[in-house]
Amino acid sequence: MGGAKKPRPGGGFPAVVYTFRKALEAGPWRLWKRMRSRNACKTCALGMGGQKGGMVNEAGHFPEVCKKSLQAQVADMQDAIDPQFFQNNNLSELLKLTPKQAEDLGRLAYPLFYDNESEKFKPVSWEFALSTASKALKATKPQRAAFYSSGRSSNEAAFLLQSFARIYGSNNVMNCSYYCHQASGVALKMTLGVGTATVELDDLDRCDLVVLLGANPASNHPRLMTKLANLRGRGGKIIVVNPLKESGLERFHVPSQIKSFFCGSQIASLYVQPLAGGDAAFLVGVLKSLIDAEQIKHDFLREHCDNYEPVLEYASTLAWEEIERASGVERQLMVEVAQQIAQAQGCIFAWAMGLTHHQSGVTNILALCNLALASGQIAKPGAGLLPIRGHSNVQGIGSTGFSPSLQEGIKKSLQSIYGVPFADDVGYDTYGLMKAALSGNMDLLIALGGNLWGSNPDSKWAAAAMQNIGLTVYLSTKLNPGHFHGRGKNTLILPVLARDEEPQATTQESMFNFVRLSDGGQPNLSGQMRAESEVICEIADQVLGKTPLDWHKLKDLDQVRKLIARSVPGWEEIADIGQSKKEFTIAGRIFHEPKFPTVNGRATLHPTPLPEFDPEQLRLVTLRSEGQFNTVVYEEYDLYRGVPHRHCILLSKEDAFKYKLKDGQKITVRGEAGRMSNIEVLIAQIRPGVAAMYYPESNVLIRGNVDPRSGTPSFKSAPIWLETN
Repeated sequence: MGGAKKPRPGGGFPAVVYTFRKALEAGPWRLWKRMRSRNACKTCALGMGGQKGGMVNEAGHFPEVCKKSLQAQVADMQDAIDPQFFQNNNLSELLKLTPKQAEDLGRLAYPLFYDNESEKFKPVSWEFALSTASKALKATKPQRAAFYSSGRSSNEAAFLLQSFARIYGSNNVMNCSYYCHQASGVALKMTLGVGTATVELDDLDRCDLVVLLGANPASNHPRLMTKLANLRGRGGKIIVVNPLKESGLERFHVPSQIKSFFCGSQIASLYVQPLAGGDAAFLVGVLKSLIDAEQIKHDFLREHCDNYEPVLEYASTLAWEEIERASGVERQLMVEVAQQIAQAQGCIFAWAMGLTHHQSGVTNILALCNLALASGQIAKPGAGLLPIRGHSNVQGIGSTGFSPSLQEGIKKSLQSIYGVPFADDVGYDTYGLMKAALSGNMDLLIALGGNLWGSNPDSKWAAAAMQNIGLTVYLSTKLNPGHFHGRGKNTLILPVLARDEEPQATTQESMFNFVRLSDGGQPNLSGQMRAESEVICEIADQVLGKTPLDWHKLKDLDQVRKLIARSVPGWEEIADIGQSKKEFTIAGRIFHEPKFPTVNGRATLHPTPLPEFDPEQLRLVTLRSEGQFNTVVYEEYDLYRGVPHRHCILLSKEDAFKYKLKDGQKITVRGEAGRMSNIEVLIAQIRPGVAAMYYPESNVLIRGNVDPRSGTPSFKSAPIWLETN
């Protein structure tokens, strides 16, 4: 295995070399055509595609492409898995597959069925698969059935499946956002009345400061790095807040810019390393610094905000010693951050799961909202809040109603259109589904993409829960370990087309509230794959018949988009996007003036008490590698961190000395839920008191401690203990 190599900056020559290697692997001309097709990016929700073809962003800039999108496209271009593979490998062999090994097997091209007696997945006909799923749904009480979606699917497929679930009688409709940005949505709605970004893509060109918290776009959202490099190039500043120093956030080589490609672009102008779980304390400290410097925008607060007095009073009365202890950040550094925010003409606060993956996730985002409002850095061009969404359509999935509780306006519209009342019970969120399954209260699960098992804390607990479900139906393009560890008592895996292979155009929503149009195309390989929307309509027809909807007619996605336009506020323009090809920004979400979609048009601040935890306890942060997207691992080697494998733990020099450990030493790591042996110690530039390990492998360590307001597990501040082998 060997220890870590010297970390290298992101982008540049390695990215170009990797691109050529992948092009040779997939076929250069074939890959070029797929990358240039009009298609929203298959990985992060930054947005790519549009009327000018692929590799183009919302603003029409070309080329916009990164290794992540390239990896996803090449993976979809693999050959089909040989049916003999399943004949030769029983369940015990499949359970040994790593995420990368499962990904590299190839595309699913025929339905598979598993039951506990056979201990093998066997190819079956579509007739058998659809009949089995439909019969199970008819025999199941709606309250004991659940519907889950990842962010991979289209708005149309998500809308169809959640509509089917409501008419069927179930509100157990949950999505992957509950395990990533749900805390953002909850806090933003509490504060501003809308749960998404308040800025558009062009605002990144208008601002002169970005505060980047708990995010590593160099690895996870590489196309965002172009905007950050441009900001530094025009004299702006970037404050990075992250316990781990990432080389790609210090310097990044933008491949599409000649000077940056060769010399690199400076990214962070200031790097702050708080304790894991110390984010709210840090943000309150910055707010207190603004108060002490008399830099609070009191006129803005009086005219446009409610409940700000107790928030300011709480911050002003806190002792600096308490804030420093809870945040792990020195007072002077918080003062410096506050000064830069106060001096900025336009500041954008951007964050990812480093802020949301905590029991205090909602509190963290509320503290950030308080800071943005109190500093007046919101509701004007070039300023505001930007949750950096991870999956390509995770935001669209939620916008089109794929959540346990429908917005009241959407609910009333759909009940009127469909002519049936929906169930009034409160549906399970994602973690609630898992608890219900473990308790024996879940008979059926339909999963639209994703790896639900791999997204859960406490992997053994998650496996036990999912294996207690009567029938699990996966709609998937490729295999992942969740199909095997997260199998039900009976399991169907239905092969579906990638979005650029579907016969019809589909839509996705970027993190900037921009609805993209993705053209369909031809499948890369021969097989029995079907469009997700077609599969959903077939099952719905067999279960519900043609009342109140003719599901066969809804295989025409133009008809589905008309329903979305009638029922989802701000989405009226989607009705004829299939003909007009006109993409659009969803109305009522971008705030360039202080008019908020709340009852009284004002924002509301919320007190954010400091989280209570022992700063002396070593706490684990789980992270993704440079060659990874969510739970999908494309490359074992983490290029930007110089880490050669995934079975390691990143520690500071101080903690290695404290625990009497050496670089390269093998240890056992124990968490609240389990332990991992033969883990290699790697010395890294990480905040003392914080350790880092790779997700999803390290999920086995983490107990399901969830944020009570968002249901999001605490993947970024889990207590661990180190044991020498």
